[in-house]
Amino acid sequence: MLCNDKIIEREFGAYNKIQDNYPKYVISMDKFDKSQNGIIHKNIIDWLLEEGKY
Repeated sequence: MLCNDKIIEREFGAYNKIQDNYPKYVISMDKFDKSQNGIIHKNIIDWLLEEGKY
């Protein structure tokens, strides 16, 4: 869960240095959207049930 700033920085920070045009996702159990800097945050349940991924 993305419960504090240190965890958010750890999860999103890994993608901040990658300069390409591929989509980047952080998947967690959180229900709220914390997307930032082009990095998409998704709830794991919503992501698994999403249609058209495959």
